[in-house]
Amino acid sequence: MKDNKKIVVGKKQTLRALQRNEAEKVYISKDADLHVTKSVADACQEHGVEIVYFNTMKELGASVGINVNAAAAAVLK
Repeated sequence: MKDNKKIVVGKKQTLRALQRNEAEKVYISKDADLHVTKSVADACQEHGVEIVYFNTMKELGASVGINVNAAAAAVLK
């Protein structure tokens, strides 16, 4: 994921990027609560944005360069 593109992390920022049509790809953790990830997945479907799933929130957080768990993240266009 480290290809010099801007990344936003978290449900609110990811949803905001989707609503503004700024998200190129979205990452969602499989072990996050459904009430957190469902709205993100639904917005991805609505806007035709690819979803990549990670097994754990820890893996997703580490892949975007943060030392905390993350339920969702987006790579911006």
